[in-house]
Amino acid sequence: MNYNLFMQEIVETARNEARQAGFEELKTPEEVDGALKKEGTTLVLVNSVCGCAGGIARPAAAYALNNSEKKPDFAVTVFAGQDKEATEQARSYFTGYAPSSPSFALLKDGEIKTMIERHDIEGFEPQEVFEKLQQALNEYC
Repeated sequence: MNYNLFMQEIVETARNEARQAGFEELKTPEEVDGALKKEGTTLVLVNSVCGCAGGIARPAAAYALNNSEKKPDFAVTVFAGQDKEATEQARSYFTGYAPSSPSFALLKDGEIKTMIERHDIEGFEPQEVFEKLQQALNEYC
């Protein structure tokens, strides 16, 4: 088994799940700045290949985008460990929060309003994370 091919498949699956849920993928620092400086609310998924990303965060994110009454104006994703510069640039907007993946950040007019960090995701059920996302969306969207 070729490790790099194996990882490529896992990464591509994770990317596809985020895109199919409705997240725009940002791969460069310039794309991040263009997206996060927009007026309105932006939900950022910091994606990763860990089990809690695939089993909890991405399913909760997909459900939130499709079933929440209030929705962000924009939904974007960066991929920790893959698109390192884009992820670093996105994290520069998350003032007061340590790097965390997977995680969700909710920004309004380019300013961080709240974050759902890995410790808010790992060990929880997707429905519980969806409820945390829904609460944030209800408060800021």
